[in-house]
Amino acid sequence: MNTISAIILAAGKSTRMGQQKMLMPWGETTVLGTVIQTLRAAEIEDITLVTNAEIAARMNNTDVRISENNNGEMLVSLQVGLQAQNTTAEATLICLGDQPQIEEGSVRSVCEAFRKSRSTLVVPSYQMRRGHPWLAARSVWGEILTTQGNSMREFLSGHANQIEYVNLDTATILQDLDTPDDYLKYKPRM
Repeated sequence: MNTISAIILAAGKSTRMGQQKMLMPWGETTVLGTVIQTLRAAEIEDITLVTNAEIAARMNNTDVRISENNNGEMLVSLQVGLQAQNTTAEATLICLGDQPQIEEGSVRSVCEAFRKSRSTLVVPSYQMRRGHPWLAARSVWGEILTTQGNSMREFLSGHANQIEYVNLDTATILQDLDTPDDYLKYKPRM
């Protein structure tokens, strides 16, 4: 079976939220804890969490690999995560730590598309909009590692002919938590 790992990008400063959103309550755990649980439920065993020192200090009881990026830039976090990958990984999912609504089925669909097609890039789509988690095969990691700037959107647009889209019937692939209103809108009701 192809080995697919995951990188969770969770190094942002949470300025719009006004507090560290990754550690906010979500169901019976936290926002970040829910993302990790969803990846585990989808049978992703090798997870790298790229985060800041504050969150890293709170995550030492988890079975995820932790790498730090204290400048908070998403592209830098992805590069740090790629550098920490196991040599056995053939591809990695790029996940957002502030996307606890992501569904196990979405993760499985992206992984299954890669296993069937071996596409370089596999991106979930909802109503013609790209979402997360998306997958990058090892063959493009070197290029991502040397990409300058701060936009993976530009990288994906530049590789449009290599993307295999997985059309999903759920807006959760687009929803992340940036503001207190987002948190209240999406937070599970207990």
